[in-house]
Amino acid sequence: MRILIADDSRVMRQIVIRTLRQAGFEGHELVEAADGRQAHDAVQSEKPDLVVCDWNMPEMTGIQVLGALRAAGNHVPFGFVTSECTAEMQNAAEAAGALFFIIKPFTPERFKEALSTVLG
Repeated sequence: MRILIADDSRVMRQIVIRTLRQAGFEGHELVEAADGRQAHDAVQSEKPDLVVCDWNMPEMTGIQVLGALRAAGNHVPFGFVTSECTAEMQNAAEAAGALFFIIKPFTPERFKEALSTVLG
């Protein structure tokens, strides 16, 4: 399985990757994107099976990436890992088709819970 990790912080991408492994999701191919535009383009070129995306990024926000993908007919499983969390953000994410919303700081257990239905 190929997982795209999109976050403008390289350190945060590494933390997400480490946490995925700690949650038991090892052996997956991981692709990284450093901003929203890269994330959008990587979905097209890399064809990931899952996108784990930050909300606030340069070029395109995470919700803009998700909206653009859905508008183009791409239904890749998509979820957010973000430090901000408002009811409006969660509602917008759900309405746009996000499968999960993980709030920073997070634990391996939270990843396992959120991704178990997506990754099996």
